[in-house]
Amino acid sequence: MRKPAAKKPAKRAKSKAVTKPAEPAMDVAVGRRIRDLRRVRQFSLETVAARTELSIGFLSQIERGLSSPSLRVLATLADVLGVGIAALFGASPSADGASDQVVTRGQQRPELKLWRTGVSKQLLSPASADSKLNLFLVHLEPGGSTGDELYTHDGEEAGLVLDGEMLLTVDSETWSLKRGDSFRFASRRPHRFSNPAQDAKSVVLWVNCVTGAG
Repeated sequence: MRKPAAKKPAKRAKSKAVTKPAEPAMDVAVGRRIRDLRRVRQFSLETVAARTELSIGFLSQIERGLSSPSLRVLATLADVLGVGIAALFGASPSADGASDQVVTRGQQRPELKLWRTGVSKQLLSPASADSKLNLFLVHLEPGGSTGDELYTHDGEEAGLVLDGEMLLTVDSETWSLKRGDSFRFASRRPHRFSNPAQDAKSVVLWVNCVTGAG
């Protein structure tokens, strides 16, 4: 008897390469938001540069999405523009300008991804340019940091480490915070934070209360 011909192995469908969204798109959205807020307040680039001690050229690059600002720079810009840092997220409040939204669905969280520094912030509270109190979920990639420089801004902040470890420096003191540890301090006190782990992310529930914006 003749053996049945062996079936030819089915050809594998060629898998299409998954293209990762370009990170600079986030820079473009944030830059546009900063530019819009600056124009609403009728501030020139020269005015913002003088108040932030940043160069006009650097500010122009940020507004055009050509430079990825650090969290320290964004906090400084938010102060000068009279808003909380949540107002710099790419997403804007509702089209009719309403700021009385109560709920934010999990799939609708605006995200500010500072991809060069390994820090990302998801806005858990409804987006509003005039909000004084904002709730964030902060993700720190392994080695992620706000930078070596301490920085300050308006308001008060508090948080709870949900996963991993975080080093928090306020003034001249540094604490190692692990899952379940929490903190609170006035944002005018020089501070910085980082994830010291090289192989694990850290996640922090973070609250910012702006006292001088409005």
